[in-house]
Amino acid sequence: MPSLKIAATGRTPEVDFDFPNGVLRLAGESYPDDVATFFGPLLTALRSFLAESPATPLRFDMELLYFNSSSAKALMNILQMLETAARGGRPVTVAWCYEEDDESMRELGEDFAEDLDSVSFLLKEVPVSGVR
Repeated sequence: MPSLKIAATGRTPEVDFDFPNGVLRLAGESYPDDVATFFGPLLTALRSFLAESPATPLRFDMELLYFNSSSAKALMNILQMLETAARGGRPVTVAWCYEEDDESMRELGEDFAEDLDSVSFLLKEVPVSGVR
């Protein structure tokens, strides 16, 4: 399956889903006007990849500085898909990156991690402006 790349806008994150190498990345800010229109193709592509390549290890780098509640629901859908894949035996790692001193994003990462049992979830503090 080919990679899925979408440039960031003022309201949507950069998407770099490198399916051939098993590395998925979201970076920037996420508060799209229409969450379903933005995240729908990402969920569809991920679902197809998971079905086509069941053994490929995956890493999801979550490098968002901010996201709204609608985006949080879409992110949870992505994480639940990854959790299902991990339960099926696929190695899955989530790297939740947050800027130092950003307690809110760290706590959100901790909250998301609580819902995942089979995914390896890493909280990764990065220097300010280290997250795009």
